[in-house]
Amino acid sequence: MAKEESSEITLRITLDENRIPEKLNWSAEDGGIVDEEAKAMLLSVWDSKNKESLKIDLWTKDMPLDEMKVFFHQTLVALSDTFMKATQDEKMTATMKDFCSYFAEKLELNA
Repeated sequence: MAKEESSEITLRITLDENRIPEKLNWSAEDGGIVDEEAKAMLLSVWDSKNKESLKIDLWTKDMPLDEMKVFFHQTLVALSDTFMKATQDEKMTATMKDFCSYFAEKLELNA
């Protein structure tokens, strides 16, 4: 039997007195990332027992709005790429990419 390996990703969230995130730090030592600061994170996991997506969306109170818009755009583009890799559905991937372009245009991110 092959030896089982594991890898760990850790998140540390520093909260203010109202439990609003002030700092987000993450580590993935296998990837060479140790205690890196972030301003926002979106985490989704699939619960196959209940057939539903569970999520954690956090951002620090000092996350700039213009950066949040870029973060969402880049996340949507990455999700399109991941969808293609996972499903090989070129038609829907193209539709998703079209929406990403529309999203960027409406938020004037290409300027």
